[in-house]
Amino acid sequence: MNLRYILSMGWYYGFSTITRGPSYIVASLSLPLTMLFLVYMLSRGALLPYAIVGGFISMISSNALSSAGDAAFLRLELKIQDLFVATTISSTDYMIGIMLSYLVFSLPGLFIYAAMGYFYKILNPLSSIVLLFAIICMIVATTSISFIIAGFLSHIRNVWGITSILSIVLTIIPPIFYPYSYLPKYAIYLLAISPATPASVLMQGVIGLQPLQVQMAAILLAETVVYFLLAKKFMHWREK
Repeated sequence: MNLRYILSMGWYYGFSTITRGPSYIVASLSLPLTMLFLVYMLSRGALLPYAIVGGFISMISSNALSSAGDAAFLRLELKIQDLFVATTISSTDYMIGIMLSYLVFSLPGLFIYAAMGYFYKILNPLSSIVLLFAIICMIVATTSISFIIAGFLSHIRNVWGITSILSIVLTIIPPIFYPYSYLPKYAIYLLAISPATPASVLMQGVIGLQPLQVQMAAILLAETVVYFLLAKKFMHWREK
């Protein structure tokens, strides 16, 4: 593993993006903060804990899905993968570097939601550890989905429409901003194709909003591994 490259990629594509374009941070927070406002108003504050926990999950998922655009652009337009193939940088290094950059990019939003979580006494040290586990799994799994999508694209123009549709399917329909008990059990497992579903179900149980579903941790971890391996297979690291 090329740690130097991974950290450099995380710094350049993550931290530098924050300093060079703060408006991107505002844009990435627009959806979760809008949903938080709507949930608070419509439920008169009753579902506020769901909106705060859902904000973590929605923001990470949305940011990670947007990496499909970068993955496609870097492969199809800049041809940067062609340069990396000739070096000691592996496809795993490249993917982890992109994942780290999007995690760094998400840090300002995570700090905002963490402050709200502790202010409203939703988070504690134990739930924070579980949340960190969920966030890491989601950034890896969802960014891997983005690499899978980018690997099948033949032109950069197709990526924006696909990611917009997937953003709704993977971050709005799952029980992120509402109790998972509203759904029948079979629907939860069908929606578990999105990493956001097991993450939100797990967190709703850990913070005491709903019955704890421990198996969701195993599902989240398993699909993280599966999506990562599929991404390595379909990302077209070496063009044939």
